[in-house]
Amino acid sequence: MKRRSLPVAAALAATAALLLTACGSGDDKSSDNDKIAGADQGAEKPEKSAEPSGAPAEDKPDGVDVSLPKDMNLVFDWEKPKAKNEAAAMDDAANYLRAIYRGVDKRTTKDAAVTAYATGEGLHYAKVQINEWIKGGWTATGTRRHYDATTRSAPNGKSVEVAFCADTGKFLGKEVETGKVLKAEPSAKDFGYYKIVMVKFPTSESLWQASKVFVETGAEQCQ
Repeated sequence: MKRRSLPVAAALAATAALLLTACGSGDDKSSDNDKIAGADQGAEKPEKSAEPSGAPAEDKPDGVDVSLPKDMNLVFDWEKPKAKNEAAAMDDAANYLRAIYRGVDKRTTKDAAVTAYATGEGLHYAKVQINEWIKGGWTATGTRRHYDATTRSAPNGKSVEVAFCADTGKFLGKEVETGKVLKAEPSAKDFGYYKIVMVKFPTSESLWQASKVFVETGAEQCQ
């Protein structure tokens, strides 16, 4: 899909639960092509936390803390594929989203989770999202649901496209200083269709990183 400009602060406040449209260029009909966009994207070495985290083991896949505050709930209502690589890529696509909102909560783009689960344009995308929330003075609260996921592997086995719907109607922005929740009227924009190109980290058997992100807001197939 064509690159879109970032919305102004007022627009983001009204739809604070939505990630911005994709960084990077590409055709949003890539699922119709044999080759996955960004399949040759290289992976970058993830950074580990400088200090051990107190998070429980289930919140620390790959040794990286992706835990979120109790009022920030990301639900992944999907079934894992049977293919090992596709299942791992799907898990880390979820961790990529957790990493973004962990960065929002921690008010930084330098959290170890962000650099562990993102590379290239995927890392740039994550940093843009986090910075927009920080500049607006917002964090997030509520439930963000992800569903109807599909996966598709590149022929070389090193790249997997993870596509899914997201419902952000109950996932709202909250002013950090006042705690005021930025409520908005239900809208078709609450539904987004995501395609995340995950690439296998070369020295790990299980770690996958988001290299490209494509987003269609107001997606009819998700409503």
